[in-house]
Amino acid sequence: MTWAGEALAAIRKIVLIEERVNALTEQVKRLADSYLELDRRLLRIEAKFELIERISSGQRKALPVGSTQKKKPSKAR
Repeated sequence: MTWAGEALAAIRKIVLIEERVNALTEQVKRLADSYLELDRRLLRIEAKFELIERISSGQRKALPVGSTQKKKPSKAR
């Protein structure tokens, strides 16, 4: 093979490598977008679980002591 043929073969390889790099770059961008979407969704789920834990924990205020007893009807005067 002559030097011109070798140079042409090398240029073809460079072009193929460039195309592969561009394709991989696009794939990485799509994966990064998917990752961000999943991260956002996971944060929302975590926030919901934290809210459920807060609601179901003993942090609720208790009713006043006399509020559960029946009041005696008052007599009309």
